[in-house]
Amino acid sequence: MRIALAQINTTVGDLEGNVDMILRWAREAARRGAELAVFPELTITGYPPRDLVEKPSFLERTEQQLERLARESAALDLALICGYVGRSEANEGKRATNSAAVIQGGRIVFRQRKMLLPTYDVFDEARYFQPAAQQELVTVRGRRLALTICEDAWNDKQYWERRLYDRDPVEELVSRGGEIIVSINASPYHMGKRALRREIFSRTAARHRRPLIYVNQVGGNDQLIFDGSSFALDPEGRVIASACSFAEDLVLVDLATGQGDRRENLADECEAVYEALVLGTRDYLNKCGFRQVLIGLSGGIDSSLTAVIAADAVGRENVVGVAMPGPYSSDHSLRDARALAENLGIRFEVISITPVYECFLRILDRLFAGAPPDVTEENLQSRLRGVTLMALSNKWGALVLTTGNKSELAVGYCTLYGDMIGGLAVISDVPKTLVYKLARVANRRHPHAIPESVFTKPPSAELRPNQKDTDSLPDYEILDAILRDYVEEYKTPCEIAAAHGFPLELVRDVVNKVDRNEYKRQQAPPGLKVTTKAFGMGRRFPIAQRFLE
Repeated sequence: MRIALAQINTTVGDLEGNVDMILRWAREAARRGAELAVFPELTITGYPPRDLVEKPSFLERTEQQLERLARESAALDLALICGYVGRSEANEGKRATNSAAVIQGGRIVFRQRKMLLPTYDVFDEARYFQPAAQQELVTVRGRRLALTICEDAWNDKQYWERRLYDRDPVEELVSRGGEIIVSINASPYHMGKRALRREIFSRTAARHRRPLIYVNQVGGNDQLIFDGSSFALDPEGRVIASACSFAEDLVLVDLATGQGDRRENLADECEAVYEALVLGTRDYLNKCGFRQVLIGLSGGIDSSLTAVIAADAVGRENVVGVAMPGPYSSDHSLRDARALAENLGIRFEVISITPVYECFLRILDRLFAGAPPDVTEENLQSRLRGVTLMALSNKWGALVLTTGNKSELAVGYCTLYGDMIGGLAVISDVPKTLVYKLARVANRRHPHAIPESVFTKPPSAELRPNQKDTDSLPDYEILDAILRDYVEEYKTPCEIAAAHGFPLELVRDVVNKVDRNEYKRQQAPPGLKVTTKAFGMGRRFPIAQRFLE
C-alpha cells in the first residue's frame, strides 16, 4: 500500500478552512499516487479545542464539515484518515469523543474513538471526551489497519517502567489481526521529544513485527508548538520515511517495497528549539490576526534573541525595537540595542523614560517621605517602560512581545505590569543558560546580528547604579540547574543539594522564591513551551497555599 503522511498546520475552530486544507493536501497525495492519506489527530477542529468542545454548535458544525469532506473527496481514488471531535452515543458521561474517521468513495466508512485520554502536563482530555470501551480493525485496500489516536499508542508495557493505563490498544488490535499500525497524533514539542517518539514507536513496531505509520500535527496553537516530524517504520522498527520538523510536509511510503521519502531533520536540539520558537511566534501572531510586533530593546541578550526570533517569524519589516533608557541605563546598552536593530534591519526608536520617572518621584515624594529608596523605585522604571510599549501597541495595533526568560520568571526577578507586559512571552520557557546558546544559533542564521558585547557583558536590569543580576541571584549555571531539578523533576532541596554539591540553604532559598512567585506567573502572558515542564497550562499550583519546601 502506498500511504501519504500529511502533517498539516490547522487552526483551532477554523472548521471550514481546515477541511479545505485537508482536501487540498488529499488531492496532492492522490496526484502523487497514494492509496491512503493519513492526517493528524483532530485535524478538522485543530488541537487542542479545549472548551469549544462544550458547545453543541461546535459538535454539529464539525460533523457537517466531516460530511462535506467525504462528499468533496469522492472523486479522489484515495482513502482518507483524519481526526475530528465526534458525538458520544452513550447516555451517560461526556457528550464528545476524540475520534478518527476513515473516508472512502465519498462515504464515512469507519469511525474509531480514542480509548486512552491523557490528563497530565498540558493534557486535559478526560475533561472533554468519553473514552472508547472497545476499538475495532478497519480494512482499507484489503489491509487490516490497527488505527489508534495518539495516547492509545503511548502505553507499550515493554517500554514504560510504570504505565498510566492498564490497557494497550495497539496490542489489542494487533492480536486481533491488525496488519498495519496507524497512529494519528497531536503531540506537542519539547526538547528531546522527537528522539523519545522514535524510540517508543520503533520498539512498538519491532515488538509486533508490523509496519507503523506515525503522523503528527505541526504548528503553534497558543502555548503549544507541534513539530510534525512524522515517520513510517518497517516491521523491524527502522525508519523508511520521515517528514521534516516544524513545517508542513507530505511524504509518501510504499509498504510493499519498504521505500519512502526521507527529509532531513534538525539534529542539533538548540537549532530545533530555535525553529520551534519561530514557528510558535509566527502562528500565534497569524492565528490571532496580528501582523506587527513591538519589542523593548534593552541591549541585553534576552531582548536581542527575542528580536531575531521575531524577525524570522514575521519578517524584519514587521518588527519595531524600542529602547527606553532610564536614569541608570549605560551608554553601551543603548549602543548595543541600536547596533542589533541596524544589523537585523528592523525599525528602531528611542524614548527616554527619565523625564517621566523624575516627574513621578516628585508627585510621590510627599507619600514616600522618610522611606529610603528600594525596589519600589526600580519597579517604577520598569512599569514606565511597560506603559510606553502598551501605548505604542494601542496606537499602532502591534503586539508586544515580552522578553523575560524562564530563570527570571521562576524566581520572580521580573516586574508585574512592567517588563512582564505583552501579548506573548516568546522565551519564557527558555532558561538563561539556553538563551545564550540560542543567541549563537540566531547569529549563525543572521551573522553578527547580536553584537559580541551582548554575550560578554554581565546581565543587568540597570534599575540602580552598577546593578548586576548576580546581586540578587546565584550564577545562572547554578540557578538553572536548581530550577531544572525542582520545576521539571520535582526533586526536593535536599536531593538537589546532594546531587550538585550546592549549599542546602541556597537551594532552599531558590525553591522558596519559585513557590512565592506563583502569583506573578499566573498574571504573565502566555509563553511558548519548549521544555518538559513549562510555567503555564502544564503546571498548576495554587497561589494561596502554605506548603513550602
